[in-house]
Amino acid sequence: MTTAVARRTPRQLVAAGVGAVFLLVGILGFIPGVTTHYDQLTGAGHHSGALLLGLFSVSILHNVVHLAFGVAGLALARTPAGAKNFLVAGGVIYLALWVYGLIVDHGSSADFIPVNTADNWLHLGLAVVMIVLGVLPMGTRRSF
Repeated sequence: MTTAVARRTPRQLVAAGVGAVFLLVGILGFIPGVTTHYDQLTGAGHHSGALLLGLFSVSILHNVVHLAFGVAGLALARTPAGAKNFLVAGGVIYLALWVYGLIVDHGSSADFIPVNTADNWLHLGLAVVMIVLGVLPMGTRRSF
């Protein structure tokens, strides 16, 4: 098989999958019904009352960050090194976002990316999973 998919490493496929999920989440954040309290969606800050899937705080900025992460994941998944860098660096960014969510005053202007407890747990989980997937030995090529 000579397709690009057949020549990608497992890590590249994982990074592309993670990127696609981020892209999907970014899009879903702009769809009323999937995002509850859509009329409360604001540009940025703690005033946004919109909740993705009725659970995760989102704003326009938050959705755009998900879209950007998705595009970065798909672009970086084109090479083995890029895929690894996306997963590890993305995991570190989500680890920092988890810490931010723990220490920020959720009622202050410092909370420019709205986060809640559900977001914090998700960010921690994403950080751990992305870093592990970035450093875990996965072989060299898929042959399907």
